[in-house]
Amino acid sequence: MGKRTEKAKKRGKRILFLLIVLLVLWVLTLVLAPSEATYVESSSSGIPNLELPATKSSDVLTTHLGYTLLYDEQYEQARWVAYELTRSELYGMNDRGDDFRSDPSIATGSADLNDYKGSGYDRGHLIPAADLSWSEDAMSGSFYLSNMSPQAPDFNRGIWSDLEATVRNFADTEGSIYVVTGPVLTDGPFKTIGANKVAVPHEYYKVILDYQEPDLKAIGFILPNEGSKKDLETFATSVDKVEELTGLDFFYQLPDKEENKLESEFNTNDWDFHTFQASKADREAFNADPTNAVKVPEKKASGWYGLAKNSMNTVLYLVKSTSLNLVEIFVPKATLKKAVPFLYN
Repeated sequence: MGKRTEKAKKRGKRILFLLIVLLVLWVLTLVLAPSEATYVESSSSGIPNLELPATKSSDVLTTHLGYTLLYDEQYEQARWVAYELTRSELYGMNDRGDDFRSDPSIATGSADLNDYKGSGYDRGHLIPAADLSWSEDAMSGSFYLSNMSPQAPDFNRGIWSDLEATVRNFADTEGSIYVVTGPVLTDGPFKTIGANKVAVPHEYYKVILDYQEPDLKAIGFILPNEGSKKDLETFATSVDKVEELTGLDFFYQLPDKEENKLESEFNTNDWDFHTFQASKADREAFNADPTNAVKVPEKKASGWYGLAKNSMNTVLYLVKSTSLNLVEIFVPKATLKKAVPFLYN
């Protein structure tokens, strides 16, 4: 019992030290943070962060310019990526850069380039690069590997690409939509690739909400990770069906009656299934009109702010793991996993 007590004291001192470091980093992020207007985009719905699914207290969200994701360490990819897409954002002038790289914001470490090398799978975007053409920084941020998932080449370059272009057309015709997309991670076991064992999903989903009058509507899609010549409409479904499959709760901030109605039904005839296309001339003409101007953040976050924020995520992870180690001194790990499995996810 003496050895256990001694170990517990050491773990306790380490947790105290980490909490002090965490407090210092938190203060630094407050001091170094850019103006709120840089990151808080006006929501066309009047409901801030309407696109974000419901989360657990243990979830750590990662926010990049233009989108937010929830990374799943077990499968080395995002469980979901969420964002609002507006008509004006579709007409950005920034070109694709293809600077694929690991995401330093993921405290536990994201997948890396070697995981995909020679795997036979594409680094499939979850939020497409084309949805972030309104900002050079946002476009570059779409190439973090936290935003990638292993996709069959004929899927990624075929029907998935068609769906992405169709969703952009939804934004163009409706003015603004909310999108949540990701791999289905509830139907394993999965094949894995690379040293980090990145899971290869069997299916992917997208859910879209149009929350602008006069016609409020929602629609979901579930597609197998394989090439297909079928019409996109054949993969359409209700948001409720996607929730049942993924275990996620989308658009939970809506009033209950409204959420139940919007998520339980869908009608493909309510949506324009053409694919979005805009030439350079179209984009230039759109941006030449001051009423269409794309609002890009005026001030970037400093490098010190990014370092402090990423360090804080790392310390949070260390606090969690050290706390578990402390409890495991007195309670068997197997018992803890059964009692509080979410702490090990």
